[in-house]
Amino acid sequence: MDTQGIGRRIAYWRERRRMTQQDFGALMGKSRRWVQDLEGGQRQSDPRLSLLEDAAHVLSVRLEVLLSDVSLTRRTECVDSTELERIRVVLQRHDVITGTCDDSTQGPLPIEILRRNVAYGWTAFQASSFSALGRVVPGLLIDANRAACRHEGDSRLAAYELLSMSLQLVEAVAIKFGDFDLAFTAADRSVMAAERSQDPVVMAAAARHLADAMTQHGQARAAMDFATAAAARLEPDLIARGADGLSVLGMLYLKAAMAAATLDAHTAVPDLLHQADEHAVELGVDGNSLWTAYGPTNVAVHRVAAYVRLSEGADAVAAAERIPDSARSALPRERRAHHLVDLARGLTQAGRREDAVSTLLRAEEESAEEVHCRPRTRQLVEDLRLLGTGSAEGRLRALAERCGLPW
Repeated sequence: MDTQGIGRRIAYWRERRRMTQQDFGALMGKSRRWVQDLEGGQRQSDPRLSLLEDAAHVLSVRLEVLLSDVSLTRRTECVDSTELERIRVVLQRHDVITGTCDDSTQGPLPIEILRRNVAYGWTAFQASSFSALGRVVPGLLIDANRAACRHEGDSRLAAYELLSMSLQLVEAVAIKFGDFDLAFTAADRSVMAAERSQDPVVMAAAARHLADAMTQHGQARAAMDFATAAAARLEPDLIARGADGLSVLGMLYLKAAMAAATLDAHTAVPDLLHQADEHAVELGVDGNSLWTAYGPTNVAVHRVAAYVRLSEGADAVAAAERIPDSARSALPRERRAHHLVDLARGLTQAGRREDAVSTLLRAEEESAEEVHCRPRTRQLVEDLRLLGTGSAEGRLRALAERCGLPW
């Protein structure tokens, strides 16, 4: 047995769970020195299986994760259920639910520091560095709530803006990893915080995330109505705000279009996409205001996604072929990979399953996390296995193994 490899994996997961060696040792009924020896591969030449089972239990991982000789590099890619639960626990705190002050003697973070922390989280998301968010987000929520409670005047309004953006980040992460209840809770809270910020741009940003969460939560009709109502209410203020306002206004119409596609509302989808396209043309460039990646290219990739939801795979493929490679490559990594997965699903619907495998492999090159970790992408890999992929079967089998899927 590779005791040094097991020791490294235990150390990795202990640190990821934010445990000290002392804490881990106490939960194992051992000393800190014992933990040091175990992690260094010096405790014993052949650790007992029962000991490793206890360690896996304490670390909230499967036993095979500690036994596997797969590089830890891939293990860092996924936010797991334990980290999502830690975020949920923070959302269930009394102070975070009520927006009141906690009992900490620590003062609120200065607004500029909090703003940098929020920007770090969103930058990590767009770079597909998802595992970092599992560790960062709980503390970010507590800091943002404390700032909103304890700052005064304009600083308090700014703190509510940053609290809303933090909750929107939770929604985005939860959607990515298939926890739609958590996504809905976070998005609903983000709307309330945005309203208290009194900033129409933040209100629209929160509304588009709630519309997304509602759609994924099985409330697509309500999502479409909510997004279009928010757009109508806020449009004059948003247009006056320039690039920031146009970007979130356009995203509201894109989320409404995706909700309509979920409903199979074939006549509504083109109209909503057209409205989003008009705002993108008015904006004139592919930007990234409030981490929207909004512009003509993002409208184009949403058009592909909408066709896929309507099960019109051939139309999705045709729409994707009209997107210039240079424009697609300028999108954030998360958006590029997400689009390629949508395209792979469209190719599958069109019966081009070998091309679908090739496109999934391109998505994996862009962001292994989007393919290895995301439930909807893993399901596509499984669907392709069941459908058969001809000469691409060997490549699909290898991909399934990297995803940890049975063959």
